[in-house]
Amino acid sequence: MAKKRRTFSKEFKLEAACLVLDQGYSLQEACRSLDVGETALRRWVQQLELERNGETPNAKALTPEQQKIQELEARINRLEREKSILKKATALLMSEEMNNIR
Repeated sequence: MAKKRRTFSKEFKLEAACLVLDQGYSLQEACRSLDVGETALRRWVQQLELERNGETPNAKALTPEQQKIQELEARINRLEREKSILKKATALLMSEEMNNIR
């Protein structure tokens, strides 16, 4: 039977990475105590290091600051798409009105 994939909350990932970065646990010690794979924990630690250096990750952010940045970037992207649609609609309406005047 296939092994079921486990999922972890952002809070768990943050705490696990903090064990390694802030509390002096080795990667292997933290993996054993948390029953987490080494690859996953290494990825979380690297992501937290990047976030602490101010880089916005491609994956879901761990720190609240980076989470807010990701939310704001998504909002900016959505607003820019809406603005583009409105520009195109305005141009279309203006061209139709110009054709009706002639």
